[in-house]
Amino acid sequence: MRVTLLGTGDTTGTPTVGCDCDTCETARERGIERTRFSVHIENECIGESLLIDFSPDFRYQFLRDDVSLPDAAIVTHIHFDHLDGLGNVFRVFDSLDVYAANETDPKTDKSVAETVRADYHYLEPIDVYPTTPLEPVRICGFDVTLVPVEHPPLLCYGVAIEDPVTGAKLSLSGDTSYNVPADSREVLADPDLLLADGIVPAHLCEYHPIGGRHENDAGVPRTFGTKHMTREGALELADELNAERTRLVHLAHYYPADEAFEEPLAIDGEQYVL
Repeated sequence: MRVTLLGTGDTTGTPTVGCDCDTCETARERGIERTRFSVHIENECIGESLLIDFSPDFRYQFLRDDVSLPDAAIVTHIHFDHLDGLGNVFRVFDSLDVYAANETDPKTDKSVAETVRADYHYLEPIDVYPTTPLEPVRICGFDVTLVPVEHPPLLCYGVAIEDPVTGAKLSLSGDTSYNVPADSREVLADPDLLLADGIVPAHLCEYHPIGGRHENDAGVPRTFGTKHMTREGALELADELNAERTRLVHLAHYYPADEAFEEPLAIDGEQYVL
């Protein structure tokens, strides 16, 4: 299993357009990027690959990192920074299987799968496969399981990907608060690599309109607002999941420049063989 981090940034990416903060300036000076979130997973045994989420930066990411076009893909939720790159399928793919959860979202009255099918009805190459969370499905030779997480107001999912031949396991927290349900944690547990949403450091919660949530025993917030984990929350989740290695993703340019590029914060283009 070869894992390439195509996009490790949040909804605006780093550097952010029009921003001259110290973090964005440092990223420009060092040639570092965090484009919108996407992960490419290659099954080298069978020569197929799987994409997690369609970043709006799809075209640029694939050209920059020179990875193969996917044979199948997963959409974790319908926020634009995870979905809108699907339009790049047009005139690029002959066919593409897209998997997404089949649970009806009370906010939209549609499942993620139904939203993808409706919004991209004009894309003849795609076939959308409604997928039941917490039930593994075989995709590109991997056993893939969508797991519910907490990312209000929309339904959102993390993903566990296991190679039944080698035993390698990749877990993605998805866009989520620290309040990941117990049954989802059980599926995500014991990965060789965990990609965890850690949008900002906990000390920035004081600047959020509603502050932080899910404080630990030391009073450190593990959730920034309601939708994303803090760095500290993501690392605590990693410990609880017994992750062998952890990279923090979905990172905002609000990290102070002296913290923004420290371990274990990921940057685009990182590659891991599990």
